[in-house]
Amino acid sequence: MRYNSNMNSSQCRAARALLKWSQTQLAESSGVALSTVAEFEIGKREPRSDNLTAMMSSLEGAGIIFENDSKYVGVKLKIKRGK
Repeated sequence: MRYNSNMNSSQCRAARALLKWSQTQLAESSGVALSTVAEFEIGKREPRSDNLTAMMSSLEGAGIIFENDSKYVGVKLKIKRGK
């Protein structure tokens, strides 16, 4: 169970880096405005709940796992291995 179900701006940047995604790619894949991603990542504003959920879902769909518990906050990338 997640300690905090929301992603923070550092996790967002780290997740994009692991995926080698630009802010534009995240915005397009999650259906949010580029300004929403950019302003969230620099700490200018918190996205609406539905936009944050869409961003997280897009990243998780691409293999990102968010770590949010009482000891750790971070991101991991699930590696898909062939047969």
